[in-house]
Amino acid sequence: MSSNAIPPQDALSSSGQRVALGVTGGIAAYKAAEVLRGLQRAGCRVRVAMTEHATRMIAPLTFRALSGEHVIVDDYAPDNPDPIAHITFSQTVDLLLIAPATANILAKFAHGIADDFLTSTYLACTAPVLVAPAMNTIMWQHPATRRNLSQLRADGVHIIEPDAGEMACGTFGPGRLSEPERIVTAALAMLGETNNPANWRELDLKAERILITAGATREEIDPVRFISNRSSGRMGFALAEAARARGAEVTIVAGITSVEPPAGVRVVRAPSAAEMLEAVTHEVTNSTVFIGAAAVADYRVASPSAHKLKKSNQIFTLVLEPTPDILASVSGARHDELLVIGFAAESDDLLKHAREKLARKNLDAIVANDITRDGAGFDSATNIVTLLARDRTEPIALPKLSKLETAHRILDEVVRLRSTPAEHGAFGSAKTSHPA
Repeated sequence: MSSNAIPPQDALSSSGQRVALGVTGGIAAYKAAEVLRGLQRAGCRVRVAMTEHATRMIAPLTFRALSGEHVIVDDYAPDNPDPIAHITFSQTVDLLLIAPATANILAKFAHGIADDFLTSTYLACTAPVLVAPAMNTIMWQHPATRRNLSQLRADGVHIIEPDAGEMACGTFGPGRLSEPERIVTAALAMLGETNNPANWRELDLKAERILITAGATREEIDPVRFISNRSSGRMGFALAEAARARGAEVTIVAGITSVEPPAGVRVVRAPSAAEMLEAVTHEVTNSTVFIGAAAVADYRVASPSAHKLKKSNQIFTLVLEPTPDILASVSGARHDELLVIGFAAESDDLLKHAREKLARKNLDAIVANDITRDGAGFDSATNIVTLLARDRTEPIALPKLSKLETAHRILDEVVRLRSTPAEHGAFGSAKTSHPA
């Protein structure tokens, strides 16, 4: 038998892991067959449930032929051999995997709606749940979908972020179903069938207390005017969401933001650079990782007016002074266990400026992005970044990804740095335990 052949059902060990595969009505439903085959190659027993809309994308007969099992669409159907299938189906498996998971099914799961076999199965399931979303980019980025994802994560559901790429509708962006092999790898890691934890990020930050700055700061000119920038807070909030999903205790010091923070994290508001420095100084003593993702204003008005400045026909000059350097302050006063990650948003000479900032501020790593590139500027749902680290000479350039997937890639670097011995005392230690 070749390594890619699927073992016959009766050849599988009776102790093989049992997976319930749910298939919903997205255009990527055909890829679920590849997921099924990959699980079978690993020795898993797989049963399939489909939504009614999924059957319009791919026939149940396909999955019945591959799995050797009855495929359930409607547990009230005359040919269903089990009258309480949503109970036995969900409570006799080791993992419930939904691939693809449409925006509709995510919404139903998040709100406890049980109006068909698959949603009833989810509510009755006692096994871990893994979902692989796939949908149009605009639907993926919609605030309702983001809220539903946050709720599912809070409920303990594990989520494989979709890939960015060309969609069936012709648009380009995040929302394409992740590759079947990645879905299989994640499922096997959750089942304990792989000894390579790098294939799945689950709870690899549970020992960390991560402090993140996010959003823009406002520096007052007078009671109604201020100096600020275009930062929305999306990147910082994505980092918080990803870190919390991976087990970290997360605190966000947020300036001015135009999006809602994720659920399950502590938020401290700090509108100005001075207020942000004060909050960070207070919070960082109990943190093990600091990520400076906020767009802190470089300058503030030296003497803000206590009263609204009146318009005149004269040229008006503002005298500016530098704001406090929060990142340098954190790095300069760090304790031994603290990793410090910075951001460099540049419009020219990206790598040169990022390397200089990495060295000048004594950082462990820096995330560089060219804000002039399409899909990488402020308030964009995607990002295009390059990662530079203290212990690596070559930068790692990432493709255009959703900000949440970008956040996971940044956190992968945190995990790597934590496991790498520090070259000198200024950098984060390689110890795995942290001070209480």
